Amino acid sequence: MQRSRTPSVTLEEAKVRFEEWRQSRKGKAPIPDELWAIAVGVARKEGLNRASTGLRVEWNHLKRRMAGARQTLPKSSPTAFVELVGSLPQSLPECTVELEGRCGRLRIQLKNASAAYLATLSHNLLESAL
Repeated sequence: MQRSRTPSVTLEEAKVRFEEWRQSRKGKAPIPDELWAIAVGVARKEGLNRASTGLRVEWNHLKRRMAGARQTLPKSSPTAFVELVGSLPQSLPECTVELEGRCGRLRIQLKNASAAYLATLSHNLLESAL
């Protein structure tokens, strides 16, 4: 599991950082990405409403940042090949399949057929009926 680039910050610590930034910013400078990342981390722990109110940021902007942060998480490389090893297919000593529909009845008796064959046969019969 990868660690976040932004260390975990409490709501109180985040409030202090936002206030320091508000005191030192010039004009109407946008909130830096580093502070947004902190706000997203706080919102994940404390909840969106509590974080947006406590940090005095717009709820919708924080929600969009949270959604964007989820999409940019690094994805693991796809698995190229997975081998599934199961038991040998078992054959059924005897099996009877009876179907009844609007057009009539059908009875199929199978001897020493595998479960895979029965599944394929059932699928094909169902597909042809539709």
